[in-house]
Amino acid sequence: MGRAGPVRLGHGACDAGGGGRRLYVLFCCQQAVEKSLKGLLAERSQEHPPRIHNLVRLAERADLALPPALEQRMRMLSNYYIESRYPEELVSLGQIDHALAEEMLRHTEEILEWLASH
Repeated sequence: MGRAGPVRLGHGACDAGGGGRRLYVLFCCQQAVEKSLKGLLAERSQEHPPRIHNLVRLAERADLALPPALEQRMRMLSNYYIESRYPEELVSLGQIDHALAEEMLRHTEEILEWLASH
């Protein structure tokens, strides 16, 4: 995985479109971390990464010793992986307000920066 500069995600997206748009923001945050972890796994193992979406399990497979705060944030983000085949799962996620979307964006930036340094 190439070492990039600081990650800055689109915080303005939290303002647009209400709860549905914010759910999409959180899904994209989860996907960004998932793809980073899978890239790290592929680079280290020279194999295709596993077809799982749980961020903590992916980090474990990559032999990453996560600080407890990052592990907790990854667990939270894992909740926003959405199977497009199962739209009924969207109801269980509840309402997502602006503050939660902003918080998860900040957490995602922190996770991605930490992953880039490992």
